[in-house]
Amino acid sequence: MRLALIGAGRIGKVHARTIDEHPEATLAAVADFHAPTAEALAAEYGARALDADTIFEDDEIDAVLIASSTPTHADYLERAARAGKAVLCEKPIALDLARTVEALRVLESHPVTCALGFNRRHDPQFAALKRAVMEGRIGNLETLTIISRDPAPPPTEYIGASGGIFRDMTIHDFDMARWLLNEPIAEVHAEGSCLIDPGIGAVGDVDTAMVTLITNSGRLCHISNSRRASYGYDQRIEAFGSAGMLQAQNESDTRLRFTGEPGQVEDKPKWFFLERYAEAYRHEIDDFIDAWRQQRAPLAGANDGLQALRLAEAAERSRHEGRRITLDEIG
Repeated sequence: MRLALIGAGRIGKVHARTIDEHPEATLAAVADFHAPTAEALAAEYGARALDADTIFEDDEIDAVLIASSTPTHADYLERAARAGKAVLCEKPIALDLARTVEALRVLESHPVTCALGFNRRHDPQFAALKRAVMEGRIGNLETLTIISRDPAPPPTEYIGASGGIFRDMTIHDFDMARWLLNEPIAEVHAEGSCLIDPGIGAVGDVDTAMVTLITNSGRLCHISNSRRASYGYDQRIEAFGSAGMLQAQNESDTRLRFTGEPGQVEDKPKWFFLERYAEAYRHEIDDFIDAWRQQRAPLAGANDGLQALRLAEAAERSRHEGRRITLDEIG
C-alpha cells in the first residue's frame, strides 16, 4: 500500500515511523499546513513533500492517513473517499454530530476502506481481554470498569479547541466500552469537576470525570478519567462476570516486580500514549492494510466514531443538566 500522510505533528511522526517499518507499506508522501515540517519528515523517510490537493489527485497513492488537526478531518476524509482512496482517520471525524453524519453520508456514496484511529482496540492486552470475554471465560459479563488517566493536563489553549474532556479524552473509553460490552448503550450519567488546573475550568471544561453507562440489558460500565496521574499513564480495564474477572493492567518498561523485606516495588507505568500504545499503532496499520486488500471492514470504522461521539454528547449533556441522558435523546 502506498500511503500519504497528512499531518506531520506529534502523532503524524508516530504514523510515519510505523508506515516506514511495515513490510507491506510505503510512505509515499507527506503534507502539512506548515510546509517545512512536511519537508523535514518526508526527507527523513525518503518520501515526497506534497500539498494536500496533489495527494488527492495522485493516482499512484492508494491511501491517505489523516493525522492533521481535528477541524480538518471531515473535509480530508470526504476528499479521500471521493478520490477513491482508502483512508485511516485519527479520531474524531468532527467535534459535532451533524458534521460527522455528513462525512458518513459521503462514505456511503463513495465507499472506500475507512478505518478510524481507535488504536486501543489493537492493543494486545485489551484485544486478549476482548477475546476472553467473547469466549465466555468469565461467564456473562455484568460490569466493566475502565480507568484512563493522563500523566499531566495539556495546555489550556489545547483544551479550549479540543471539544472538552468527553470528546477529546473519554471518547477512547467510550469506544472501548462499546467494543467490550458488545451491546447497545441505553443511558449515560456523567459527573465532572475541575480539581487539577483552574485554567481548564476557566475555558468551560473539567479535568476529572466519572461516567456510568447502562446497556439495554442493564449491564453497567464505569469510566474514571483524570488529566493528571503523577506516576504515569494509567490505563486499566476490569471485566467482571458471573464466572470470574479479567484485568488488563498498566504497561511498564520491564513489567519487573521486586519483592523483599521492604515490600513490593514495580516500575512506573509508561509515561504517555506514544509509549504505551506503540504496539497498538503497529497493529492498527496491519489491520488497515489487510482490510483494504481483503475488502473487509476494519476493526474500527467511521460508524464507531459516530457512536462514540454520541456517547460523548450524552455525557456532556448529562454533566450540564445533572441527569441521566438516554441515547434516544441524542441525534
